[in-house]
Amino acid sequence: MTDAPEAGIREAIVGPLIAFNNSRASQPESHRPLVIILSDQDSGEIIGGLWGATNFSFMHVGLLFVPDSLRGIGFGRRIMLQAEQEAIARGCRGAWLDTYSFQARAFYERLGYSAFGILDDYPPGQHRIFMQKALTG
Repeated sequence: MTDAPEAGIREAIVGPLIAFNNSRASQPESHRPLVIILSDQDSGEIIGGLWGATNFSFMHVGLLFVPDSLRGIGFGRRIMLQAEQEAIARGCRGAWLDTYSFQARAFYERLGYSAFGILDDYPPGQHRIFMQKALTG
C-alpha cells in the first residue's frame, strides 16, 4: 500500500482493466478529454473552466469552476452548453456528473440534469449527488 505511487503504476492497473472492459462492453472505450478553459481577458491567467471527458457515448464532467465574481451572469451555463454540444458532436447520448449538497445541484437541475444517486453523509453532514442528463442533437 502507498499514498505516493511511482510513475507508471496507474497505467499498469488501468491498461489490463481497459482490455477487460473492451472484451465485454458493447463498444470499445473511446476516452477523450473535454476541457474548456475560462481565462482572464487581460492577463490570460486560467481562472476556471470545465474538466471532463467523453467515453462509451457519455460525457462525464469531473470539474466545473466559475469564480464568485463571474457567477450568476451565464458563464457556467455557457460552459456546460458548449461541453454538451461537443459531446453530442462526438456521438454522446448522455452526460453525468456529481456535485455536493453545498455546491450546485439547483444549477444543474436548471440545465436539465436529474439526480440518480445520493451518497449520504459525504462529507459528514452533507450529500454527494450523482446527476445525469440525456443529450439530443
